[in-house]
Amino acid sequence: MTNRNVIAMPGSAQRPKALLRALLGKALRRIRLEQRRTLADVAGAARISLPYLSEVERGRKEASSEVLAALCDALDIELAELLTAVVRDLAAQRVPGSAAGRPAAWRATPAPAHRPDRAAAPPGRGDVVCLAA
Repeated sequence: MTNRNVIAMPGSAQRPKALLRALLGKALRRIRLEQRRTLADVAGAARISLPYLSEVERGRKEASSEVLAALCDALDIELAELLTAVVRDLAAQRVPGSAAGRPAAWRATPAPAHRPDRAAAPPGRGDVVCLAA
């Protein structure tokens, strides 16, 4: 039996990679349980069906951005908090030196050195901000 929440990289002997839907589901469930809320309570507040929320939490369904926004509202959290929880989970799974065998394009590159001649503007509404662990 295969695990539907991980994917093996073709031609690779590396361990399987977790799917984003599984990581999001795990974080959503953890947050819901930390708040001591039931599936029915959160599903009702988000206006989605209880079986669908259960499937999302188990990583079996891919939640749309609209569903994620509704769930964040129902849990009274910001999307950034949910994504930060996912990043923490990914960082906890990461094996030291795991980037060594990856192509250079896949590895994180360091931020460019600060240039005093260019003032850095704070992120504005709609700007993409990368979270890194």
